[in-house]
Order: sequence, then C-alpha cells, then structure tokens
Amino acid sequence: MSTTTDQLWLPGHRCAALIAPAIDRVFRAAMSAGTDAGAELRQRYGGPAAIGFLVDLRTRLAAPGGTVDAAGFAAVTRYQEPASCQRMLDKQVAYGMVVRHPDGALRATERGGAFLTELYALHAAVTATIWGGEPAARLARLVDLTGRLLAEARADGQQQPSPSAFGALAPPYEPEGTPAGVLLLNRLEVLRHHRADAHAAAWAAAGHTARSIVGLPPGPQRLAIEQETDRRAAGPYQALDPDQRVTLLADLAALPG
Repeated sequence: MSTTTDQLWLPGHRCAALIAPAIDRVFRAAMSAGTDAGAELRQRYGGPAAIGFLVDLRTRLAAPGGTVDAAGFAAVTRYQEPASCQRMLDKQVAYGMVVRHPDGALRATERGGAFLTELYALHAAVTATIWGGEPAARLARLVDLTGRLLAEARADGQQQPSPSAFGALAPPYEPEGTPAGVLLLNRLEVLRHHRADAHAAAWAAAGHTARSIVGLPPGPQRLAIEQETDRRAAGPYQALDPDQRVTLLADLAALPG
C-alpha cells in the first residue's frame, strides 16, 4: 500500500518528540568533533578555566555587545551547582575573557570575543568536514526549516518559562557570510534549549526541582513529564506543514553522527 502525506502527518507534540533525539544526535556529534579539533585553540586562550562558559553562550556573546543576563545564565546552567558556576565565572573574569556586570549580566571581553570569532571559524571547518559530503540542498533545507522553527519559537515566547535558556541564547548570532554548517549547528543548539525550557516547565509543574528530576526513575511519572514536555515544545512545529515536518526529520536522520 502506498504511503500518503496524510499517513505521514505528524501532530506537533509527536513531531517534537521525534525531532528531539534527532537534533541531539546531530548536534552532539558536531560539537564532539569541534572539541577534538579545538584543543590548540582552547589552550592558546588559557585552557578550560579561561574558556569556561563561552562555548555554551556563544550564540549571544559572540554578537557585538551581546549579553546574557543572570536569570538566563541560571536557566542555561539549571542542572549545575550555582556556586560552582560562579567560581568558574570568577576564573573567566580573572583570565580577561568575560565581564560580569554588577547585576550579574555577562559579556565577552575583546579577548573573549576574539576567541569566539575563532570558534565560529573552527566550527565552519568542522561542519564542512563532517557534513561536506551531504547534498547542498539538504543543508539548505535544514537551515531554512530550523530558521522557521526559531522564528516561531521566538514569536511564541510567552509559552516559555521564566527564566528561559532559549530566551538567553536566541536569536543566534549569524553574521553575514556565516556558512550553512555553522548556521545549522547553532540553530540546533538554541532549539535544544527551547525543549530544555519546556522540560523544566513540565517537571516544575509536577513538583520537581532540577536535582530531583535527574534522579527520577523511569515510570508513569517520568512518562507523564516527558509527554507534557512534548506538548509544551510543540509550538514551533506549527510553522511547518506536514511535508516539511517529515522532511526535517528525514534530513536530520540522513546527517552523519
């Protein structure tokens, strides 16, 4: 029996559930390749203690004058111990990579910005290597579709929890001439934070904390939270028609990683 578009149609919550692991797989593979290739770059700027959170916050701090406020930083690092995060930031400030304003907002210094410029170039080279064998049309479609999702997610911002990791890191900084691989990598990261916010809202509504949800075993309560996460994360997928939802899933599945 032939498969029709109607049979392939994915409702928003189901699309969110299927897309999430596909995004994670592709994103993690690309970032792992970037970590392997970036050892010399990291050491040249002072190593892990100096780089700290710059890689995680790059989509905003790479922008001229870009900042991440204290609430947004707390959302991005919600599963980490706050005091440890602040100690790490202290080291970045001492290395001259980050400025921490009195209200807790973070901004890259000139040196931090130079690192991020080189990081974007590194990610361009890495993604060209791992995705360079893919049809250009596939990458172009993925860039277009993820751009639509981000635009819809930003327009639907009232559905996000406060503080919001997505709100802290979106829109990703995309200077003119940014290669398709970097556009896709950074858009996937910001979309991951959109889902992370939906997950945080779901477990908070169920009475959990960042600490307790990590230890929650599989079972009915965990399943209910995951289903509520899918529902809360579904909004951006309304921007895609049925064919585009299937295409997005298929194109992500086709990428190596």
